[in-house]
Amino acid sequence: MKKLLPLAMLLMTATAVNAGGIVSKHSSSVQLTVDAARSTSVRIGDSYSASGSNISVTTMGTLGTAGTYDVHTAGQDWSFTESMTVKDAIPTAAVTTGDTPNFSNVTAYTAGTAGSLAGTINNAHTMALTAGGAGTTATGQFVSEITVID
Repeated sequence: MKKLLPLAMLLMTATAVNAGGIVSKHSSSVQLTVDAARSTSVRIGDSYSASGSNISVTTMGTLGTAGTYDVHTAGQDWSFTESMTVKDAIPTAAVTTGDTPNFSNVTAYTAGTAGSLAGTINNAHTMALTAGGAGTTATGQFVSEITVID
């Protein structure tokens, strides 16, 4: 028993053996998108401004009408600028899908064309993406996650 005592003491002072491990996860995905037809529009509002030098105001302009102005001191230099923007009319009915309102700032996009748009993934996570027509997107993704457990 005395011979085993040093061995028992050595085993009691040793650190515990951890049964750590590694976990790995792999995933692949493909996303294919064909854009829909759409339009965006921005309605502008009214604005009016008048400025100048050596000018006197006879009648101030308002939205939709110009003002009347005179040279203040005849024979001297003068400058004058008048600017007016009339707002876009508000439509009386909702715009039908595919139509655009009569606004000043309109951007229209046509629908995408799938064409040969395609994407595949096999069991080895190998991807094949084929470009489509205008207005399409093909996105392939491979994600690898490794977790070390201690």
